[in-house]
Formats: sequence, C-alpha cells, structure tokens
Amino acid sequence: MDFETILKNRRSIRDFQNKEVPLPILKEIIQDTCLAPTASNGQPCRFIIIQNRDCIKKLSNESKKSLLDDLDRNPNLPLKQYEAALRDERFNVFYNAPCLVLFVGPKDVYSLDVDCGLTVAYFMFSATSRGLGTCWIGLGAHVRDKKILDEIGVPSGCRIVAPIIIGYPESIPAASERHSPDILKSI
Repeated sequence: MDFETILKNRRSIRDFQNKEVPLPILKEIIQDTCLAPTASNGQPCRFIIIQNRDCIKKLSNESKKSLLDDLDRNPNLPLKQYEAALRDERFNVFYNAPCLVLFVGPKDVYSLDVDCGLTVAYFMFSATSRGLGTCWIGLGAHVRDKKILDEIGVPSGCRIVAPIIIGYPESIPAASERHSPDILKSI
C-alpha cells in the first residue's frame, strides 16, 4: 500500500470483526513506531498490549468511574457531552475492540504528549498498511486506581498517554469533510 493510500485509509475505527490481532503483527507494528521522531531522540513511549476483553472492559469501567467523579466535582466540564454514555453500563469506551494498546511514559518527560502523539501516528499508519483499524480513545486514559494500574503493568512514575484500540475493521468509513489548509502567511 503506498503512503497516499495509507493516509486516505487511516480512519477512526470503532466497529471491529470478532477476530484477534496476532501478537507477532502487533509487535511488528510497535517496532515500526521506533522510527517516529521524539524530542532529543528520547523515545519515552512504552507499550502495554491488552487482548483480554474482560480486562479491557474493566479498564473501560474504571475510566468511566473516574470521568463521572470528575463531572460530579465539576459539572461544567466539556466532558458533560459524554455523560449519558458514561452512565450507560453497556457502553464500553473501547467499543468492545479485540485489542487495546496503551502508550505510557514517564510523567516527568516534558515532551511526552508530543512524543507519544508522533509515535501513535506511526502506529496507526503501520496498522493501516496491514489492513487493521485503530482509534485513539481519549476517554480511556483515565484509569486512576493504583491497583488496576499495577495489574496492567503501568510503572510507577508513568502515566497513560494514549489508549489505542486496534483490530480488523468491519468497514472503513468515508473520510469526514476536510477544509483546505489555513496558511496564515508564507514569508
């Protein structure tokens, strides 16, 4: 698949076939992420692969609990738009995906969000080139229970930056309408 096709086919996928992603393929995709640029070549991202659906559901429930606690403390958060879904016991923030890859890194790395963002882009492009679909699930980064974080292997001093679901898509949706680039000035 050429790069232009990869760019056009990379979509946020939330509906997956009931088919596991083989671990060797996941490891190849993660290996490709090592090519991503990071500040001072720090490469701070670490990965946790979760293919156990019960564990993924547990992480969904914990994220929902944390987010609802945030809303209880401050009902004016932009998160308010998701409140009905978060209160729905059937709603899984990870859309019942067959696999979740958590991108984690040290809390004290100043460039962690940007470094992981670039790394995630490489992950998504690599997955797309293999016929897999992905979606960054921002709502899923709010696992705060220390016991659960320990169970899934998040090192102390690290945080979840990007929860990415991955699997074989049921279908690839058409791209949403995009606007032309807004070039402010060319000097």
